[in-house]
Amino acid sequence: MRSILKASLLALAAASVPAVAVVAPAHAQTASSQAAGQFVDQLADRAFAILRDKSLSRDEARRQFRAMLKQHVAVKQVGDRLIRSHRSQVSPQQYAAYSAAFPDYVVGTYADRLYDYANADLTIVRVQPVGSGYAVFSRVTQPGQSRPFEAIWSVMKIGDKFQITNLTVAGVNLALTQEADFRSVIQRNGFDALVRFMESKKS
Repeated sequence: MRSILKASLLALAAASVPAVAVVAPAHAQTASSQAAGQFVDQLADRAFAILRDKSLSRDEARRQFRAMLKQHVAVKQVGDRLIRSHRSQVSPQQYAAYSAAFPDYVVGTYADRLYDYANADLTIVRVQPVGSGYAVFSRVTQPGQSRPFEAIWSVMKIGDKFQITNLTVAGVNLALTQEADFRSVIQRNGFDALVRFMESKKS
């Protein structure tokens, strides 16, 4: 059974381009793309099985859902990107505090975005290599709504497994939205205020 989390991804991290590009064989590209799509598909099945488990309370379902997502989000890569325009101005102590607060914050953001789609149906449309990762495009249909919308998950291989690097749902790109929000907080109140804001969202 297909679940909504089988959404697709818009690649965040762009890979550096080597001086001499080496083009992988078509069959290798296809195999890698299929693996990226399967990662999203299987993650969706596992994640939304939790949300559809009627034996769990809402709070327990959300807790388990967040714990599962946390294993599959490229936390460091996503976190570093969101503060890239201010990274050179951040002290080691500030960066350590940010790194400690960010995982729960970003996973909570993804979970909150996806939670309401637990009963939707998803069809993977295509997988497209983008930069150093893949964009997995899907069409999502909500019960009672005649018009589907597009969901895109960005994934990249880190070590020996795929990780989530971004999520775009119905045209809302979480990475771009979060980066703009972080920049606004830092510019108005400073970097420490951003860390306090993330800590206040912890649940």
